[in-house]
Amino acid sequence: MPSLDTIRTAPKALLHDHLDGGLRPATVIDLAAEFGYEGLPTTDVDELATWFRRGADRKSLELYLETFNHTVGVLQERDAIIRVAAECAEDLAADGVVYAEVRYAPELSTERGLSLDEVVAANLEGFRIGMERAAAAGRPIVMKMLVTAMRQAARSVEVAECAIRWRDAGVVGFDVAGPEKGYPPTRYLDAFDRIRRENFHITIHAGESFGLPSIWEALQFAGAERLGHGVRIVDDITVRDDGSVELGRLAAFVRDRRVPLEMCPTSNVHTGAAATIADHPIDLLRRLRFRVTLNTDNRLMSGVSLSSEFAALDAAFGIGLGEMEWLTINALKSAFAPFDERLRLINEVVKPGYARLRAAESRVTLG
Repeated sequence: MPSLDTIRTAPKALLHDHLDGGLRPATVIDLAAEFGYEGLPTTDVDELATWFRRGADRKSLELYLETFNHTVGVLQERDAIIRVAAECAEDLAADGVVYAEVRYAPELSTERGLSLDEVVAANLEGFRIGMERAAAAGRPIVMKMLVTAMRQAARSVEVAECAIRWRDAGVVGFDVAGPEKGYPPTRYLDAFDRIRRENFHITIHAGESFGLPSIWEALQFAGAERLGHGVRIVDDITVRDDGSVELGRLAAFVRDRRVPLEMCPTSNVHTGAAATIADHPIDLLRRLRFRVTLNTDNRLMSGVSLSSEFAALDAAFGIGLGEMEWLTINALKSAFAPFDERLRLINEVVKPGYARLRAAESRVTLG
């Protein structure tokens, strides 16, 4: 079982992380004071961190999403977005993440007059600053942005066009998030058509709190290349008493086509999509060799890092360094960055990094 220090040292890739779900509690308090946001339940750093985590762990996606009122509340100014995005890059790099696609819905930061483009520009500027700081600290990281439209709003086409405008500056794809029930992917077909016509990338939150129809629509109507969460694909898999497994047509399609699953185990436990980490479908899906990736979703709300997610998976299923490397390479194969950039990270960063860790592990065992 690798130690937490070893897991932190291991190069990792992250495809599903929300900017507004990963703020430092101290930063939330600072920004609230600086920009006049008065809605926080407490201004004590430790108490606020506890409040966010307690508020998220209520076994309901809709209740989980309520905690974002406060993080979004302090992300209404350009300087606030830049600071949060820079700290995001630094925090991920310190955790051993070498490539990250972090998503944010720019429409959430327009309450005080910022435009969608100004929000995206601030986010990317923060990533640039954070990448420079991380490199200077000896922890280089590649940060990309996914532009998200919110299901419950009516701006998906506008947001999609914004994503396309910034595609050469660090935005690598388009996402739809928010409550699944009552907001199927087919409601946003105009936005997805716009993205596809531009040969751009699509990932959709699907199969988290709603079942197989959400996944099917995301793939067959909306053209999703990846599934955000996708845990409910397990509903199309039958495990018999003798241990044999039968895949339904949708599950077989997802596996055969190597559709990446952006899985976030702790978050799924908190929203009620899985009872415990040990019960999470990620174990069955990885053993069946679906294109599984491991992610954080919301680091603040769920009180996690990518390293802690790997440690939890290792504790539950004994994945070890070999499976960690497989999951990391899965993520980089599935990333929306250009092929050459992904290949460089796999061959020059990830594989050598794990080779070094395995060699060190062998020396300890032999010694």
